[in-house]
Amino acid sequence: MPELDAASDQDPALATRTEGRTLILRLTGELDLTSTDRILSDIDAVLDGEHDDIAFDLSGLNFMDSSGIALLLSVSRRVGGNLELRDPTPIIRRLIELTGLESVLRLVP
Repeated sequence: MPELDAASDQDPALATRTEGRTLILRLTGELDLTSTDRILSDIDAVLDGEHDDIAFDLSGLNFMDSSGIALLLSVSRRVGGNLELRDPTPIIRRLIELTGLESVLRLVP
């Protein structure tokens, strides 16, 4: 039986970059209950109040459960709603739409 690697391409990762006064947070992999605390800690480390807007690039996020939604809502509250979700995969877009949160978490194609 093949052994599972401790780290895989499904492990969530956070990468950051800036576009003008917007901080871009790129999430990849799978965001679930086992990883949200670590990712939130990583986000806390880069939120410095120097950016007018925050954008999550979700194009590389394969899976997200309710704890991932709670993470996005928490960040949105902290930045005063100046948050957008860019390029969500179809499954992530559908999850946000099913929860009715697209009015709170602004989706950008």
